[in-house]
Amino acid sequence: MITTDIVIVGAGPVALFAIFEAGLLKMRCHLVDYLPQIGGQLSEIYPKKPIYDIPGFPTILAQELIDNLKKQAEPFHPTFTLGERIESLEKKDERDFIMTTNMGTKIHAKVVVIAAGLGCFEPRKPEILGIENFENGKGVNYMILDPEKYFDQKMIIAGGGDSALDWAIFLSDVCSELTLVHRSESFRGAPDSVNKVMKLAESGKIKLLLNTNILSVSGNSVLESVDLINSKTQEKTTLKTNHLIPLFGLSPKLGPIESWGLNLDKNAIEVNTEDYSTNVSGIYAIGDINSYKNKLKLILCGFHEAALMSHSAYKYINPGVKYTMKYTTVQGVNEF
Repeated sequence: MITTDIVIVGAGPVALFAIFEAGLLKMRCHLVDYLPQIGGQLSEIYPKKPIYDIPGFPTILAQELIDNLKKQAEPFHPTFTLGERIESLEKKDERDFIMTTNMGTKIHAKVVVIAAGLGCFEPRKPEILGIENFENGKGVNYMILDPEKYFDQKMIIAGGGDSALDWAIFLSDVCSELTLVHRSESFRGAPDSVNKVMKLAESGKIKLLLNTNILSVSGNSVLESVDLINSKTQEKTTLKTNHLIPLFGLSPKLGPIESWGLNLDKNAIEVNTEDYSTNVSGIYAIGDINSYKNKLKLILCGFHEAALMSHSAYKYINPGVKYTMKYTTVQGVNEF
């Protein structure tokens, strides 16, 4: 079991800054995110998008901001569980929470902070006949956590965005046979990535099937083949494969958070703006996931919320202990 002071649900910019603020108060953080890397929306959806409203930076790329926040948090040695989703939360007592992920990982914490942005980003699953029979380790995956797992394997990637293109490029040197299937003739990804994929297809390094949709999947206990159809010619083909990776983007959902007894306002969590605590003592919500009067869904507002939450969490964890705030210009940043 993982033991920490604060477990943070989410690993986006507000969650990363919360590590820093909590660290200044000598509290350790463990972050859990369903995505395979830190950064939330900024890293997964628009890493190269410029952001203009971060104080001190007239402009900064989304991924650059994440990299800076990660570096800022490093002195406090945060730990992470990535590629897993919190499925259940149990409050044993005051300052005693147990969270369990979909993979069975258990985390014991004194405080829970929900910084899940718009919610848990879950893969958009295509409507393909029989696909659910091959999920959970049987050949169909909706994200790639360990690329080396696919060494010398046959793989089909479906999609036309940056994720599909980038993984097709990377895995072309890993898989024994790789096919990229896209329902259109044009891609939504970066032009440079499109050019690289086209060159790989021309050289025979990968197989590229455009204007093609997946009809069904089949196999015995594991995935063995995928049935395809060309939308222009209506020609049907069957490809043998070990793995199918549909990469059709992500959809935000509250998911299991809905069952944690929190006061909700549509798809957001109601909080007290004094410290961004929820109606359940010991649970806080910061960033886009929370709701209050005059709420602005801005990263800089989330940073403010993280600071106030951290000071409140310190008092919650250390009842009766007097704390005098000292500015970082006076005390610096001291590692644990």
